[in-house]
Amino acid sequence: MRSLGIAGAWALEPKVFPDERGSFHEWYRGTEFQEATGYDLSLAQANCSVSRWGVVRGVHFSDVPPGQAKYVTCVRGAILDVVVDLRVGSPTFAQWEAVRLDDDTRHALFLAEGLGHAFMALTDDATVVYLCSTGYAPEREHGIDPLDPELGITWPEGITPVLSPKDAQAPSLAEARRTGLLPSYEACVAHYEKLTGRPFSG
Repeated sequence: MRSLGIAGAWALEPKVFPDERGSFHEWYRGTEFQEATGYDLSLAQANCSVSRWGVVRGVHFSDVPPGQAKYVTCVRGAILDVVVDLRVGSPTFAQWEAVRLDDDTRHALFLAEGLGHAFMALTDDATVVYLCSTGYAPEREHGIDPLDPELGITWPEGITPVLSPKDAQAPSLAEARRTGLLPSYEACVAHYEKLTGRPFSG
């Protein structure tokens, strides 16, 4: 697994074995995952979304603690997957990083609690599967406007973003910070260290 520039996010770039029948790859290996991230992936919920070309989902995040870590892959089509550092006080606060996930490379992305998650469907019927460390709890779930100029996420050119009404009405980063909606880096680090039993290398 490859650590991204935002602490708490990793990309899995597995070896894919193609043959005349199709292909095979390991998209999760517990030992390798635990060695890289420090986490024992606790599975509380598994989600699957299907999106048409141009759909943007996110930027979504949860209160920490308990937060919601996510392990994401695209099993059909392609998406631009984006991790956003929403942890107030983090050295990379308000920065984002994008990784293409598709049914060719079979890459996956892991995001620790407190990080924001969004993606854009680059194909019709883009099918995304993600494993979550905690179940859905509406009172703890929040969003940031994915088109907020302050965030400045560079979505692909030539595609008009399609947002749900909820995501379209989500607050800006500045608004969310002003109202105390965002998690603190300090709380997130304490949570990570409690979960992993080792110092957080941020």
